[in-house]
Amino acid sequence: MTSLAVANPGSLIQSVDWVAIAPPLIAAVAALAVLVTDLFLPARHKKWLGRLTAAGLALALISLLPLTGGSPRATFCAQNVTGPTDTPLLSGAAAAGCSYVADHFALVFQLLALGGALIAALLSAHTVEDEKLPGGEYWFLLLSSATGAALLPASRDLATLVIALEVASLPAFALVALRRDGRGAEAALKFFLSSVTATAVMLLGIGFVYAASGSLHLGAVATGLEHAPAQLKPLAEAGAVLTLVGFAFKVAAVPFHFWVPDTYTGAPLPVAGYLSVVGKAAGLAGLALATTIAFRPYAHTWGLALAVLAAATMTVGNVGALRQRFDTRHSAVRLLAWSSVGQAGYLLVPLAAAGYAPTATDPLGATAAYALIYGVVNLGAFGVVAAVGRKAGTSVDDFRGLFARSRWTALALAFFLLCLAGLPPGVIGLFGKVVVFRAAVDAGLGWLAVVMAVNVVVALYYYLLWAARLFAPAEEAAAAPAPERRLPVSLTATLGLTASAAVVLSVAPQLVLQVVGGSLF
Repeated sequence: MTSLAVANPGSLIQSVDWVAIAPPLIAAVAALAVLVTDLFLPARHKKWLGRLTAAGLALALISLLPLTGGSPRATFCAQNVTGPTDTPLLSGAAAAGCSYVADHFALVFQLLALGGALIAALLSAHTVEDEKLPGGEYWFLLLSSATGAALLPASRDLATLVIALEVASLPAFALVALRRDGRGAEAALKFFLSSVTATAVMLLGIGFVYAASGSLHLGAVATGLEHAPAQLKPLAEAGAVLTLVGFAFKVAAVPFHFWVPDTYTGAPLPVAGYLSVVGKAAGLAGLALATTIAFRPYAHTWGLALAVLAAATMTVGNVGALRQRFDTRHSAVRLLAWSSVGQAGYLLVPLAAAGYAPTATDPLGATAAYALIYGVVNLGAFGVVAAVGRKAGTSVDDFRGLFARSRWTALALAFFLLCLAGLPPGVIGLFGKVVVFRAAVDAGLGWLAVVMAVNVVVALYYYLLWAARLFAPAEEAAAAPAPERRLPVSLTATLGLTASAAVVLSVAPQLVLQVVGGSLF
């Protein structure tokens, strides 16, 4: 059992638990190292910056290992904590007002954020070279955004949550704009303006919550809202709603989803994949922390609101995907963009269920399990699109007959699409959907389970239609350009890593349950 990091009695200087904060700290140090190294490195050696980035993210992932298996660790606390605690959010850390807690919840989402960033870095190596992107700026921005995404799930006060969310978001705007053409500028502008608006609304809401509760620490906010004077109740409820807007934007929940298709299409492909997984994970973690801890007194209210939001998001996402024409330019990326909106609806279902559960543990485990599964297969799908797009194009019709031209690439994409659809042999996708479906049923949200089942059936159409094009007859395949026989090492590593992970999880889905099993908090 591990004691929480505490402030020294009678001293204004706190002892910092460096092991607890190592994952985001290593990513931040790697970002600074890339920025400084770029100043002195000759142009012909700039490719080493990508390797330094991958090494930094891998080291940040390794730093999660000492934090597993023990009790949660907390640091940056407002008052002293004496002795260990098994439930820091509900006792020691909450009472002390700790701003950083490395518990099971934080570790799972840090694994997703840093792992997704590492895969995005591998996927980016050839893109930076092929599209002549400024390497130093690209790798620095990617690491900076990953730092914010890793910090957010461990944050336990509203101020740190907002800072972490903005650290994850601001570099992402620049990453989208690094492709210096009309599409990149338009995509970055839409992303930036909509995100800034959502952040402004969220800050207004946090101001209302602080006025009603008297605190910014999540545990203290819940206590303050529960005992708030009657005249402050409307202010507190309005603040809670406005605060959730910023996180809903990052998750790409309806009606805050409109930026997704154009942003993904205009951004470099690895950045689009990064936003679809790591950006979504950051928003999901913030939404889970704000609702299940800070706004727990309003559980039934936000539970119903998130249920409606989940139903609308999955429906709008799948309808948007159905409307995509397969012969238009970049239709594969737009299809994945709308698909990610639909998948966001599934991710919100367990969060909605948490509003009706006696505790917030099991439903959040379903969210984390589905997020891990989705992250692996979605990044794999973006990797295949990047591989085919190097010589062919990124419309869905460019994938027609891919099996005849590049067998293993086609099989990998078919497997990823089946996982996203939840069909065998993509057992892990089916497993994730069953876990989410069960969370809705157990919470008594039968109507939401029915909506989800209908949307899963609808999504089968466009996933299977795309998969069928991969195995078109040979005469149709001859008209399409063949992808390269030898892909770049980094791209091959990306496809191999994601495909291997998806296969292993399909064979042994209990591995996901072991990661997210039990209480996340």
